[in-house]
Amino acid sequence: MPRFAANLSLLFNDLGFLERFAAARAAGFDGVEFLFPYAFETEQILGRLQRYQLELVLHNLPAGDWAAGERGMACDPRRIGEFQDSVELALEYAVELGVKRLHCLAGKLHPAVAPERAHATFVDNLRFAAARLAPHGIDLLIEPINDRDVPGYFLTHSRQAAAIVAECAVDNLFLQYDVYHMQRMEGDLAHTLRELLPLVRHIQVADVPGRHEPGTGEINYPFLFGLLDELGYDGWVGCEYHPRGDTVAGLGWRERLAPAR
Repeated sequence: MPRFAANLSLLFNDLGFLERFAAARAAGFDGVEFLFPYAFETEQILGRLQRYQLELVLHNLPAGDWAAGERGMACDPRRIGEFQDSVELALEYAVELGVKRLHCLAGKLHPAVAPERAHATFVDNLRFAAARLAPHGIDLLIEPINDRDVPGYFLTHSRQAAAIVAECAVDNLFLQYDVYHMQRMEGDLAHTLRELLPLVRHIQVADVPGRHEPGTGEINYPFLFGLLDELGYDGWVGCEYHPRGDTVAGLGWRERLAPAR
């Protein structure tokens, strides 16, 4: 059975953020992830991780003005300095919180920036970030995101991401594979996972349509979870979905869909 981590940015959303750690432990999770920690002091988060014996498996680099629709800045040549500052802030939090994986959002392609220049900027920024994280044993992840939910997003396909990892040629850059996004963009999930799993260090799940719990849509999750076991994937699987109702009431999918080891 995969190791499931609760995404505290989406799950238990009837509670305040800092209350969600206790809820995740009570629901049987050993790991948690979330989008951003930066609205809180590290001591606030670390205290809850320690109190409830939870591992923080992932969070994102700062992504700009999220409320205004920004989804990262790593492909924007006009914001290289801001990106580098964001790496330093993320690293500060990651070291304090014991995080070993940080996700770098690529950002949206600005209409005034040529795709080739955005690509070159993204590669340079990833090399910079990976170099800063490496001495701390932290992996940098990139994730293709579907351009229906996020129009204009620069990184949208799994093989595009794999090619960028190869081009960067650093030892601590890997893929974050979100099943929901890749079902919307590509399909062919099993073949892609077989091909690219050596590059994958984190997986996230939600169903299509609606981005709700696994088992509520078209994706054959019993098959995919079995495939991950077959392939020997031993990383975390982040539950990054919008609950259709109460989070706890909807968690039965873990026993129904994931094979026991």
